[in-house]
Amino acid sequence: MSKQADVRTIGFIGAGNMPRSIIGGMIRGGYPADKVWASNRSRPKLDALHSDFGIQVTQDNHELVAACDVIVLSVKPQIMQEVCADLKAHSPDITKKLVTTVAAGVPIAKYHAYLGNETRVIRIMPNTPSLVGEGVSGLCADTSVTEADRSYITQVFDYVGLTIWLEEESSIDVLGAVAGSGPAYFFEFMDGLQKAAEALGFDATTARAMVQQTALGAAKMATESELSLEELRKQVTSKGGSTAKGIEAYQEHKLNEISDQAVRAAVARNQEMAKLF
Repeated sequence: MSKQADVRTIGFIGAGNMPRSIIGGMIRGGYPADKVWASNRSRPKLDALHSDFGIQVTQDNHELVAACDVIVLSVKPQIMQEVCADLKAHSPDITKKLVTTVAAGVPIAKYHAYLGNETRVIRIMPNTPSLVGEGVSGLCADTSVTEADRSYITQVFDYVGLTIWLEEESSIDVLGAVAGSGPAYFFEFMDGLQKAAEALGFDATTARAMVQQTALGAAKMATESELSLEELRKQVTSKGGSTAKGIEAYQEHKLNEISDQAVRAAVARNQEMAKLF
């Protein structure tokens, strides 16, 4: 297995889309299936994970904790305290494990309160393109997390995209507003372009194909170029041409200011949600 030198037994508590995408990326990348566990209250999602990836599954969180070195808490934030309370009561050795979480809005301090201050905790904010191996994951850790722990988790999340370590936990709110919410912003923009094409005579299927391939091509150009995004935009924008007129329309409506407002609104909401759990 070329990509992963540090092979630990890792268990996912929760079996929704995000843990499925991470598990799928790990197995496709060569991670040993017998070193991956998942638990869930209901059976169908577990059966699907076992069938598709050959991993170990259980409906008992405590069995998973006993078997694993690394625990990934991937349940909804609303039930996180309940799940952690049960783990602390019935799996006290969880404090010796590396605990990571992909739940939105729950700060590291809460996990220390739920599980014990000695617990090593890494908080991770992945985004939905992780489902297709093109995600962005923001990570931050408490001071007890070792460099070996960081290296291991980086390699795990590299399977589903780009990993970015953050020095300040507050930066997760900003990363979430840009990378976490960003796909929705792009889909909103793409939907507007598709509807404009349809209004000018294209059928929906052709309009969508044209828009999504253009978005894919633009993203690929951006990732493969050392030029700034502004310079790439200028390369497409001939003076006095049709693209220039389109850009003028966007600038008249202050697209950059709208984007800034959208990100700040999302950051504010992330900060509000952190107070709820």
